[in-house]
Amino acid sequence: KFVCVTSPFSCLSQLLLHPQIICRLVWGRVGLKVYKPISLELFQCSKLLVVKACFTISLVTPSRSFFPYLEGKLNLNCLVLFKVLRNFTFAVSWRAEEILYRLDVDWPKHPEYFTGATFCAAVDSLNGLVYVAQRGDNIPKILVFTEDGYFLRAWNYTVDSPHGIFAASTQYEQSVWITDVGSGVYGHTVKKYSSFGDLVQVLGTPGKKGTGLNPLQFDNPAELYVEDTGDIYIVDGDGGLNNRLIKLSQNFMILWLHGENGTGPAKFNIPHSVTLDSAGRVWVADRGNKRIQVFDKDTGEWLGAWNNCFTEEGPSAVRFTPDGKYLIVAQLNLSRLSVVAAPPVGSIGECSVISTIQLADQVLPHLLEVDRKTGAVYVAEIGAKQVQKYVPLNSYVPPFGS
Repeated sequence: KFVCVTSPFSCLSQLLLHPQIICRLVWGRVGLKVYKPISLELFQCSKLLVVKACFTISLVTPSRSFFPYLEGKLNLNCLVLFKVLRNFTFAVSWRAEEILYRLDVDWPKHPEYFTGATFCAAVDSLNGLVYVAQRGDNIPKILVFTEDGYFLRAWNYTVDSPHGIFAASTQYEQSVWITDVGSGVYGHTVKKYSSFGDLVQVLGTPGKKGTGLNPLQFDNPAELYVEDTGDIYIVDGDGGLNNRLIKLSQNFMILWLHGENGTGPAKFNIPHSVTLDSAGRVWVADRGNKRIQVFDKDTGEWLGAWNNCFTEEGPSAVRFTPDGKYLIVAQLNLSRLSVVAAPPVGSIGECSVISTIQLADQVLPHLLEVDRKTGAVYVAEIGAKQVQKYVPLNSYVPPFGS
Protein backbone atom coordinates (compact mmCIF):
# COMPACT_ATOMS: atom_id res chain seq x y z
CA LYS A 1 0.00 0.00 0.00
CA PHE A 2 1.17 3.50 -0.74
CA VAL A 3 0.37 6.17 1.85
CA CYS A 4 0.29 9.80 0.72
CA VAL A 5 -0.32 13.03 2.61
CA THR A 6 -3.74 14.67 2.42
CA SER A 7 -2.73 17.47 0.08
CA PRO A 8 -2.64 16.40 -3.59
CA PHE A 9 0.01 19.02 -4.39
CA SER A 10 2.21 17.80 -1.56
CA CYS A 11 1.73 14.23 -2.76
CA LEU A 12 2.66 15.20 -6.31
CA SER A 13 5.77 17.10 -5.27
CA GLN A 14 6.96 14.27 -3.03
CA LEU A 15 6.66 11.76 -5.86
CA LEU A 16 8.53 14.00 -8.32
CA LEU A 17 11.29 15.04 -5.94
CA HIS A 18 11.97 11.61 -4.50
CA PRO A 19 15.20 9.84 -5.46
CA GLN A 20 14.92 7.11 -8.03
CA ILE A 21 14.17 4.44 -5.43
CA ILE A 22 11.29 5.54 -3.20
CA CYS A 23 11.47 2.72 -0.66
CA ARG A 24 12.85 -0.73 0.05
CA LEU A 25 10.93 -3.49 1.80
CA VAL A 26 12.38 -6.81 2.97
CA TRP A 27 10.69 -10.09 3.84
CA GLY A 28 13.27 -12.63 4.97
CA ARG A 29 15.56 -13.20 1.99
CA VAL A 30 13.35 -11.39 -0.53
CA GLY A 31 13.66 -7.66 -1.10
CA LEU A 32 11.25 -5.30 -2.87
CA LYS A 33 12.28 -1.98 -4.39
CA VAL A 34 9.71 0.66 -5.33
CA TYR A 35 11.08 3.08 -7.92
CA LYS A 36 10.19 6.66 -8.76
CA PRO A 37 7.04 6.63 -10.92
CA ILE A 38 7.62 6.28 -14.64
CA SER A 39 4.40 8.16 -15.36
CA LEU A 40 2.22 10.46 -13.31
CA GLU A 41 -1.11 12.18 -14.04
CA LEU A 42 -3.13 14.59 -11.95
CA PHE A 43 -6.69 15.46 -12.96
CA GLN A 44 -10.16 16.29 -11.63
CA CYS A 45 -13.05 13.86 -11.93
CA SER A 46 -16.36 15.18 -10.66
CA LYS A 47 -15.80 15.97 -6.97
CA LEU A 48 -12.62 13.92 -6.76
CA LEU A 49 -9.03 14.85 -7.52
CA VAL A 50 -7.19 11.85 -8.94
CA VAL A 51 -3.44 11.17 -8.85
CA LYS A 52 -2.70 8.28 -11.20
CA ALA A 53 0.83 6.89 -10.93
CA CYS A 54 2.58 3.96 -12.57
CA PHE A 55 5.37 2.60 -10.39
CA THR A 56 8.05 0.06 -11.26
CA ILE A 57 8.74 -2.48 -8.55
CA SER A 58 11.49 -5.11 -8.56
CA LEU A 59 11.88 -8.23 -6.49
CA VAL A 60 15.44 -8.98 -5.48
CA THR A 61 16.50 -12.46 -4.39
CA PRO A 62 19.97 -13.65 -3.39
CA SER A 63 20.11 -16.30 -6.11
CA ARG A 64 18.07 -17.63 -8.99
CA SER A 65 17.43 -20.85 -7.14
CA PHE A 66 15.21 -18.96 -4.66
CA PHE A 67 11.84 -17.93 -6.14
CA PRO A 68 13.28 -17.53 -9.68
CA TYR A 69 9.82 -16.82 -11.08
CA LEU A 70 9.63 -13.68 -8.93
CA GLU A 71 12.79 -12.05 -10.25
CA GLY A 72 12.69 -9.02 -12.50
CA LYS A 73 10.51 -5.93 -12.61
CA LEU A 74 6.83 -5.21 -13.15
CA ASN A 75 4.74 -2.08 -13.37
CA LEU A 76 2.07 -1.28 -10.79
CA ASN A 77 -0.66 1.27 -11.43
CA CYS A 78 -1.86 3.18 -8.39
CA LEU A 79 -4.77 5.59 -7.97
CA VAL A 80 -4.89 8.10 -5.12
CA LEU A 81 -8.19 9.99 -4.68
CA PHE A 82 -8.67 13.33 -2.93
CA LYS A 83 -11.95 15.05 -2.20
CA VAL A 84 -12.25 18.41 -3.98
CA LEU A 85 -13.21 21.22 -1.59
CA ARG A 86 -13.62 23.88 -4.25
CA ASN A 87 -14.08 23.82 -7.99
CA PHE A 88 -11.04 24.28 -10.21
CA THR A 89 -9.94 22.64 -13.45
CA PHE A 90 -6.42 21.58 -14.36
CA ALA A 91 -4.45 18.58 -15.60
CA VAL A 92 -0.80 17.65 -15.13
CA SER A 93 0.90 14.84 -17.04
CA TRP A 94 4.53 13.76 -16.58
CA ARG A 95 6.55 10.82 -17.84
CA ALA A 96 10.08 9.93 -16.80
CA GLU A 97 11.44 7.53 -19.38
CA GLU A 98 10.68 4.62 -21.66
CA ILE A 99 11.03 0.99 -20.63
CA LEU A 100 12.80 -0.73 -23.51
CA TYR A 101 13.96 -4.09 -22.09
CA ARG A 102 12.68 -6.93 -19.97
CA LEU A 103 14.72 -9.43 -17.99
CA ASP A 104 14.73 -12.96 -19.42
CA VAL A 105 14.39 -14.90 -16.17
CA ASP A 106 14.79 -18.23 -17.98
CA TRP A 107 18.35 -17.50 -19.12
CA PRO A 108 20.41 -19.50 -18.52
CA LYS A 109 18.54 -22.72 -17.92
CA HIS A 110 21.13 -23.89 -15.36
CA PRO A 111 22.75 -20.94 -13.56
CA GLU A 112 24.61 -23.31 -11.26
CA TYR A 113 27.37 -23.35 -13.89
CA PHE A 114 28.30 -19.86 -12.69
CA THR A 115 30.87 -20.83 -10.06
CA GLY A 116 33.10 -17.73 -10.01
CA ALA A 117 33.05 -13.98 -10.54
CA THR A 118 31.61 -13.40 -14.02
CA PHE A 119 33.61 -10.59 -15.64
CA CYS A 120 32.48 -10.55 -19.26
CA ALA A 121 30.28 -12.08 -21.95
CA ALA A 122 30.46 -12.37 -25.74
CA VAL A 123 27.92 -13.33 -28.39
CA ASP A 124 28.44 -15.25 -31.61
CA SER A 125 25.29 -14.02 -33.35
CA LEU A 126 25.88 -16.10 -36.46
CA ASN A 127 25.87 -19.41 -34.57
CA GLY A 128 23.68 -18.46 -31.62
CA LEU A 129 26.39 -18.93 -28.96
CA VAL A 130 27.08 -16.99 -25.78
CA TYR A 131 30.49 -17.10 -24.08
CA VAL A 132 30.95 -16.22 -20.41
CA ALA A 133 34.34 -15.69 -18.76
CA GLN A 134 34.65 -16.08 -15.01
CA ARG A 135 37.45 -16.01 -12.45
CA GLY A 136 38.15 -18.28 -9.51
CA ASP A 137 40.32 -21.15 -8.34
CA ASN A 138 39.85 -24.62 -9.78
CA ILE A 139 36.88 -23.68 -11.94
CA PRO A 140 36.33 -23.58 -15.71
CA LYS A 141 37.15 -20.07 -16.91
CA ILE A 142 35.10 -20.08 -20.13
CA LEU A 143 31.48 -21.27 -20.29
CA VAL A 144 29.59 -21.70 -23.56
CA PHE A 145 25.79 -21.46 -23.73
CA THR A 146 23.24 -21.34 -26.50
CA GLU A 147 21.28 -18.11 -26.92
CA ASP A 148 18.32 -20.03 -25.43
CA GLY A 149 20.30 -20.65 -22.25
CA TYR A 150 21.36 -24.28 -22.59
CA PHE A 151 24.87 -25.12 -21.39
CA LEU A 152 27.13 -26.65 -24.05
CA ARG A 153 30.71 -26.89 -22.79
CA ALA A 154 33.49 -25.29 -20.78
CA TRP A 155 37.22 -24.84 -21.24
CA ASN A 156 40.14 -23.51 -19.26
CA TYR A 157 43.22 -23.89 -21.44
CA THR A 158 45.84 -21.09 -21.06
CA VAL A 159 43.35 -18.70 -19.41
CA ASP A 160 44.56 -17.00 -16.23
CA SER A 161 42.33 -14.07 -15.20
CA PRO A 162 39.99 -13.08 -18.03
CA HIS A 163 38.83 -9.47 -18.11
CA GLY A 164 37.26 -8.89 -21.55
CA ILE A 165 35.99 -11.26 -24.22
CA PHE A 166 34.82 -10.83 -27.82
CA ALA A 167 33.38 -13.35 -30.30
CA ALA A 168 34.41 -12.60 -33.88
CA SER A 169 31.99 -14.36 -36.17
CA THR A 170 31.84 -14.22 -39.95
CA GLN A 171 30.91 -16.77 -42.59
CA TYR A 172 34.63 -17.47 -43.00
CA GLU A 173 35.81 -17.65 -39.39
CA GLN A 174 34.54 -18.00 -35.84
CA SER A 175 36.94 -17.12 -33.03
CA VAL A 176 36.97 -15.95 -29.43
CA TRP A 177 39.32 -13.23 -28.20
CA ILE A 178 40.17 -12.82 -24.50
CA THR A 179 42.06 -10.10 -22.64
CA ASP A 180 43.94 -11.67 -19.73
CA VAL A 181 45.07 -9.56 -16.77
CA GLY A 182 46.45 -12.38 -14.66
CA SER A 183 49.84 -12.31 -12.98
CA GLY A 184 50.65 -15.91 -13.98
CA VAL A 185 52.35 -17.28 -17.08
CA TYR A 186 49.38 -16.45 -19.33
CA GLY A 187 48.67 -12.95 -18.04
CA HIS A 188 48.99 -9.48 -19.67
CA THR A 189 48.03 -10.82 -23.08
CA VAL A 190 45.32 -10.69 -25.72
CA LYS A 191 44.61 -14.19 -27.02
CA LYS A 192 42.64 -15.69 -29.85
CA TYR A 193 40.91 -19.08 -29.46
CA SER A 194 38.71 -21.36 -31.46
CA SER A 195 35.18 -21.81 -30.16
CA PHE A 196 36.33 -25.05 -28.51
CA GLY A 197 39.23 -23.42 -26.65
CA ASP A 198 42.17 -24.14 -28.92
CA LEU A 199 44.77 -21.38 -28.64
CA VAL A 200 45.36 -19.77 -32.05
CA GLN A 201 47.22 -16.48 -31.42
CA VAL A 202 48.89 -14.63 -28.54
CA LEU A 203 49.50 -10.86 -28.56
CA GLY A 204 51.81 -9.43 -25.91
CA THR A 205 54.45 -11.08 -23.77
CA PRO A 206 52.82 -13.87 -21.70
CA GLY A 207 53.29 -13.36 -17.99
CA LYS A 208 55.19 -10.09 -18.39
CA LYS A 209 53.61 -6.65 -18.32
CA GLY A 210 55.12 -3.74 -20.19
CA THR A 211 54.71 -0.59 -22.26
CA GLY A 212 56.65 -1.63 -25.37
CA LEU A 213 55.33 -1.45 -28.92
CA ASN A 214 57.95 -3.60 -30.64
CA PRO A 215 57.33 -6.22 -29.51
CA LEU A 216 53.88 -5.20 -28.34
CA GLN A 217 53.32 -5.45 -24.59
CA PHE A 218 50.26 -4.96 -22.41
CA ASP A 219 49.55 -4.25 -18.76
CA ASN A 220 46.04 -5.26 -17.70
CA PRO A 221 44.40 -5.05 -21.16
CA ALA A 222 40.73 -4.36 -20.46
CA GLU A 223 38.73 -5.18 -23.60
CA LEU A 224 38.80 -5.39 -27.38
CA TYR A 225 36.51 -5.13 -30.38
CA VAL A 226 37.14 -6.99 -33.65
CA GLU A 227 35.68 -5.72 -36.92
CA ASP A 228 34.42 -8.08 -39.60
CA THR A 229 37.45 -6.92 -41.64
CA GLY A 230 39.75 -8.38 -38.98
CA ASP A 231 40.95 -5.01 -37.63
CA ILE A 232 41.27 -5.01 -33.83
CA TYR A 233 40.70 -2.21 -31.31
CA ILE A 234 42.21 -2.75 -27.85
CA VAL A 235 41.88 -0.65 -24.69
CA ASP A 236 44.94 -1.38 -22.57
CA GLY A 237 45.11 -0.21 -18.99
CA ASP A 238 42.67 -1.43 -16.37
CA GLY A 239 44.68 0.28 -13.64
CA GLY A 240 48.08 -0.76 -15.01
CA LEU A 241 51.03 1.06 -16.55
CA ASN A 242 49.21 1.84 -19.79
CA ASN A 243 46.26 4.06 -20.64
CA ARG A 244 45.92 3.63 -24.37
CA LEU A 245 43.74 2.76 -27.33
CA ILE A 246 45.41 0.71 -30.05
CA LYS A 247 44.18 -0.21 -33.52
CA LEU A 248 45.79 -3.26 -35.10
CA SER A 249 45.43 -4.59 -38.63
CA GLN A 250 44.35 -8.16 -39.26
CA ASN A 251 48.09 -8.92 -39.51
CA PHE A 252 48.60 -7.40 -36.03
CA MET A 253 50.44 -4.30 -37.23
CA ILE A 254 49.81 -1.06 -35.32
CA LEU A 255 47.75 1.29 -37.50
CA TRP A 256 47.35 4.06 -34.91
CA LEU A 257 47.22 4.56 -31.18
CA HIS A 258 46.50 7.07 -28.44
CA GLY A 259 48.50 6.28 -25.37
CA GLU A 260 48.90 9.01 -22.82
CA ASN A 261 47.50 9.24 -19.31
CA GLY A 262 45.57 12.45 -18.64
CA THR A 263 42.28 14.30 -18.79
CA GLY A 264 42.60 16.13 -22.12
CA PRO A 265 41.29 15.02 -25.52
CA ALA A 266 42.56 11.58 -26.60
CA LYS A 267 44.07 10.97 -23.15
CA PHE A 268 42.77 8.30 -20.80
CA ASN A 269 42.39 7.25 -17.21
CA ILE A 270 41.44 3.55 -17.21
CA PRO A 271 40.06 3.00 -20.72
CA HIS A 272 37.77 0.10 -19.92
CA SER A 273 35.60 -0.73 -22.95
CA VAL A 274 35.61 -0.07 -26.69
CA THR A 275 33.06 -0.46 -29.49
CA LEU A 276 32.27 0.76 -33.01
CA ASP A 277 29.20 2.25 -34.64
CA SER A 278 28.01 1.93 -38.24
CA ALA A 279 29.31 5.43 -39.07
CA GLY A 280 32.94 4.43 -38.59
CA ARG A 281 33.42 5.90 -35.12
CA VAL A 282 35.25 4.27 -32.20
CA TRP A 283 33.66 4.77 -28.75
CA VAL A 284 35.78 4.31 -25.62
CA ALA A 285 34.55 4.13 -22.02
CA ASP A 286 37.12 6.38 -20.33
CA ARG A 287 36.09 5.19 -16.91
CA GLY A 288 38.47 7.13 -14.65
CA ASN A 289 37.71 10.40 -16.45
CA LYS A 290 33.93 9.78 -16.25
CA ARG A 291 33.35 10.17 -19.97
CA ILE A 292 33.08 8.45 -23.34
CA GLN A 293 35.57 9.52 -26.01
CA VAL A 294 34.96 9.16 -29.75
CA PHE A 295 37.48 8.66 -32.58
CA ASP A 296 37.50 8.19 -36.34
CA LYS A 297 38.21 4.52 -36.95
CA ASP A 298 40.34 5.10 -40.07
CA THR A 299 42.57 7.98 -38.96
CA GLY A 300 42.29 7.84 -35.17
CA GLU A 301 41.26 11.50 -35.13
CA TRP A 302 39.58 12.63 -31.91
CA LEU A 303 35.96 13.58 -32.64
CA GLY A 304 34.60 14.55 -29.25
CA ALA A 305 33.52 13.31 -25.83
CA TRP A 306 30.45 12.77 -23.68
CA ASN A 307 30.73 13.57 -20.00
CA ASN A 308 27.37 15.08 -18.99
CA CYS A 309 25.77 11.67 -18.30
CA PHE A 310 28.49 10.31 -16.02
CA THR A 311 28.91 12.80 -13.19
CA GLU A 312 28.28 10.13 -10.53
CA GLU A 313 30.51 7.43 -11.98
CA GLY A 314 32.33 6.73 -15.20
CA PRO A 315 31.13 4.15 -17.74
CA SER A 316 32.52 0.63 -17.52
CA ALA A 317 31.01 -0.84 -20.72
CA VAL A 318 29.70 0.44 -24.07
CA ARG A 319 27.87 -1.38 -26.89
CA PHE A 320 25.49 -0.29 -29.66
CA THR A 321 22.14 -1.84 -30.44
CA PRO A 322 21.90 -3.58 -33.84
CA ASP A 323 19.87 -0.75 -35.38
CA GLY A 324 22.43 1.81 -34.21
CA LYS A 325 19.78 3.91 -32.45
CA TYR A 326 21.06 3.41 -28.92
CA LEU A 327 24.27 2.95 -26.96
CA ILE A 328 24.01 0.64 -23.93
CA VAL A 329 26.23 1.82 -21.08
CA ALA A 330 27.03 0.07 -17.78
CA GLN A 331 28.13 1.84 -14.62
CA LEU A 332 29.75 -0.64 -12.28
CA ASN A 333 29.42 0.74 -8.75
CA LEU A 334 26.02 2.33 -9.41
CA SER A 335 24.73 -1.08 -10.60
CA ARG A 336 23.02 0.72 -13.45
CA LEU A 337 22.48 0.23 -17.19
CA SER A 338 21.63 3.25 -19.33
CA VAL A 339 20.17 3.34 -22.83
CA VAL A 340 21.58 6.43 -24.51
CA ALA A 341 20.44 7.96 -27.80
CA ALA A 342 23.08 7.55 -30.51
CA PRO A 343 24.06 10.80 -32.29
CA PRO A 344 23.54 11.28 -36.03
CA VAL A 345 26.37 10.90 -38.51
CA GLY A 346 28.65 13.92 -38.47
CA SER A 347 27.80 14.99 -34.93
CA ILE A 348 28.69 13.87 -31.41
CA GLY A 349 26.45 16.28 -29.52
CA GLU A 350 25.51 15.71 -25.90
CA CYS A 351 24.70 12.48 -24.11
CA SER A 352 20.94 11.92 -23.71
CA VAL A 353 19.67 9.03 -21.57
CA ILE A 354 16.46 7.49 -22.92
CA SER A 355 15.98 4.72 -20.37
CA THR A 356 17.73 3.11 -17.41
CA ILE A 357 17.73 -0.29 -15.76
CA GLN A 358 18.53 0.03 -12.08
CA LEU A 359 19.90 -3.25 -10.77
CA ALA A 360 20.01 -4.30 -7.14
CA ASP A 361 22.75 -2.93 -4.91
CA GLN A 362 26.15 -4.60 -5.28
CA VAL A 363 25.19 -6.41 -8.50
CA LEU A 364 28.11 -4.57 -10.19
CA PRO A 365 27.63 -4.86 -13.98
CA HIS A 366 31.18 -5.02 -15.33
CA LEU A 367 31.03 -5.56 -19.10
CA LEU A 368 28.20 -6.35 -21.49
CA GLU A 369 27.51 -7.54 -25.01
CA VAL A 370 24.63 -7.03 -27.44
CA ASP A 371 23.48 -9.74 -29.82
CA ARG A 372 23.75 -8.17 -33.26
CA LYS A 373 20.89 -10.32 -34.57
CA THR A 374 18.28 -10.24 -31.79
CA GLY A 375 19.35 -7.13 -29.86
CA ALA A 376 19.45 -9.04 -26.57
CA VAL A 377 21.80 -7.57 -23.96
CA TYR A 378 23.99 -9.89 -21.87
CA VAL A 379 25.34 -8.28 -18.69
CA ALA A 380 28.25 -9.79 -16.72
CA GLU A 381 27.74 -9.01 -13.04
CA ILE A 382 30.80 -9.54 -10.86
CA GLY A 383 28.91 -8.79 -7.64
CA ALA A 384 25.99 -11.13 -8.30
CA LYS A 385 28.34 -13.67 -9.98
CA GLN A 386 26.05 -14.26 -12.91
CA VAL A 387 25.24 -13.11 -16.43
CA GLN A 388 21.73 -11.81 -17.06
CA LYS A 389 19.96 -11.44 -20.39
CA TYR A 390 17.71 -8.48 -21.24
CA VAL A 391 15.42 -8.71 -24.26
CA PRO A 392 14.05 -5.73 -26.23
CA LEU A 393 10.37 -5.29 -25.46
CA ASN A 394 9.48 -4.59 -29.07
CA SER A 395 10.61 -8.09 -30.05
CA TYR A 396 8.56 -9.93 -27.45
CA VAL A 397 4.84 -10.71 -27.24
CA PRO A 398 3.97 -12.29 -23.86
CA PRO A 399 1.49 -15.16 -23.80
CA PHE A 400 -1.99 -14.36 -22.57
CA GLY A 401 -2.24 -14.43 -18.81
CA SER A 402 1.50 -14.30 -18.13
